[in-house]
Amino acid sequence: MTTTATADSLARIPFLREERDPGGRCLGDGERTLDNAAFAAAVRRLAGRLAELGISPGDNVAVMLPNCAEIVTTMFAAWHHGSALTPVNPALTDDEALYQLEDSASAVLVGEERARALAEQLEIAWVDVSSIHAGSHAGPGSHLPESPPLAQPDDFALVIYTSGTTGRPKGVLLDHANISAMSSSLVEHFQLTADDTSLLVLPLFHANGLIASVVSVLRAGGDVVVAPRFSPSTFWDLVEAHRPTYFSAVPTMYAVLDATTEREVDTSSLRFVICGAAPMPAELITRFEQRFGIAVVEGYGLSEGSVASTINPVTGPRKPGTVGIALPGQEVAVISTTGEHLPTGLRGEVVIRGANVMRGYLGRPEETTKVLRNGWLHTGDVGTIDEDGYLRIVDRIKELIIRGGENIYPKEIEECLYGHPAVLEAAVVGQPDPVLGEVPVAYVAAKPGLAVSEDELRAHCAASLARYKVPEAVHVLAELPKNSVGKLVKARLREPAND
Repeated sequence: MTTTATADSLARIPFLREERDPGGRCLGDGERTLDNAAFAAAVRRLAGRLAELGISPGDNVAVMLPNCAEIVTTMFAAWHHGSALTPVNPALTDDEALYQLEDSASAVLVGEERARALAEQLEIAWVDVSSIHAGSHAGPGSHLPESPPLAQPDDFALVIYTSGTTGRPKGVLLDHANISAMSSSLVEHFQLTADDTSLLVLPLFHANGLIASVVSVLRAGGDVVVAPRFSPSTFWDLVEAHRPTYFSAVPTMYAVLDATTEREVDTSSLRFVICGAAPMPAELITRFEQRFGIAVVEGYGLSEGSVASTINPVTGPRKPGTVGIALPGQEVAVISTTGEHLPTGLRGEVVIRGANVMRGYLGRPEETTKVLRNGWLHTGDVGTIDEDGYLRIVDRIKELIIRGGENIYPKEIEECLYGHPAVLEAAVVGQPDPVLGEVPVAYVAAKPGLAVSEDELRAHCAASLARYKVPEAVHVLAELPKNSVGKLVKARLREPAND
């Protein structure tokens, strides 16, 4: 039995679940498990606390915590109160966190003692995280809230900050209609039901974790297990203990699991696993599927599109090297530099249209106008669509390297490097050249226990790539720089210290 929700009733999910199955499993982290009644009671109580603090509907509620069940409870309590949620990465410095809190005009911050200190600096309210789930079981007469949730379809639901790899992070404004459209699309694509359990290993301060791994499965009647920070040494123990039916991760996580797993693991509970945030080498997808007996469905999307726009099918044909077909309710196309839609197989900018597309960037109308044009979200990614509707991401427009007039897409070189048996991670960037304008330079991290030389890797590339595509230099590093989601940050590789 699935739990349905319309655009203006996502905040009712906890209470719909409580009404239908109060003792059913809903949300857990570590040793704690909340049933539907306990979860609904905690949401109800925190929403009341927000009202007591003078937080008005429409205000912004911020939460700064490591992955835990309280983040999910805070999100639904904010929605019940008619507020938006801004999740703050606890790994940020104080200055970075203060920027996000000020930029979002947050009226309250939920968290631990560090959050209290930040709230005091900004003179905003603070809610102690330890109070959220204390005594959260509902008592007699508290079956439903006294008043219905205040959220409306066009009210803001989430203010998600971009990773800031190309400048100051921007607040992506997603309303309840966006979240409803996105979660509905994922439920339909993955055929999620009350039998599904999501193991959440991605950070809850990004849309992927919140929407793909939490809202969607809760909406379908399933449950969520919030895992602590990803660790390859304990990951399979969590899978075997909690028996999830799916999880979502980034390519680096899959590469590390493949490189470090030495024992047999029980993956029989998993229906599929999702890969996103960055392109996953086709060879790694095939190897992981064959080794662990799991369908790996690679997808593509942006926070600006409420997380996902294309995903490979779970039961239909999967094409490693592509990011799948358009999700239900969305249109995905490839356009030329003049805005014309391109036919099958031709490269162009990927654009997206649908009810999932954001309302805009908070306080940045000019930047909003640049990416939202004529009803389409302009992604800045280069891609092609094949005859079956499968999208292949070629590269970022801004990362194109022009070497002596020849166009070079870094992803093509990276895919070649990933084909070397010693390579764990690879990234290619453009380096200024006085004669050619730019030349490709590669950075590589080797698999644990393996070594590889620059000459060996350049020879490996030369065997498969045209001469002008072979990296001018290959730097072998202990590890490549990543952001908080595990996505490679190429901007750091372009800094002089790395040349």
